[in-house]
Amino acid sequence: MENFKILIIILLSSVFVDNYVLSRFLGICPFLGVSEKRDQAVGMGVAVTFVMLLATAATWPIQYYVLNTLNLGYLQNIVFILIIAVLVQILEMFLKKFSPSLHKGLGVYLPLITTNCAVLGVTINNIIDGYSFIESMVSSLGCGLGFLLAMVLFSGLRSRINDVHVPGPFKKLAATLIAASFISLAFMGFSGIVEKIFA
Repeated sequence: MENFKILIIILLSSVFVDNYVLSRFLGICPFLGVSEKRDQAVGMGVAVTFVMLLATAATWPIQYYVLNTLNLGYLQNIVFILIIAVLVQILEMFLKKFSPSLHKGLGVYLPLITTNCAVLGVTINNIIDGYSFIESMVSSLGCGLGFLLAMVLFSGLRSRINDVHVPGPFKKLAATLIAASFISLAFMGFSGIVEKIFA
């Protein structure tokens, strides 16, 4: 029961408190670039979540059973980036074959998942935090869901901004960044809540 409680805390903290986009400001490029349309935002969020889970499933054992065993921990970043790049290429081929419309909608941002610092950040932080394999997978799922949630919320907010009159100096990028800061401030309200609920 205690282990289940820890997993729930890790999951909820990853989604709300330590949201990689809104709290740690990782993965901002797709957050700003693919959030104009909700279907593209959902597609990107699901793709990033999938890649985070696959990357964690691949990098955790490689870190502990290969890099640490051979004292090659200093190669962590290079190895993790290569693993993520391979996984993204597989995902891109899959989407091109089975969902051409989503593949076209994501455009250049799909290959950019390879360099999405949120994906690399999740895999490295799971190692730094000393999570077990199961805890790492739950953390990655939470981070992916948090990324998806941020994308969907922001796409809804951006569609509202496009429907209203915005003063000249605040059009386009300025209004987008101000809206992103408001969502980030809203998520700061979750700090400490998860731990208190399960205390």
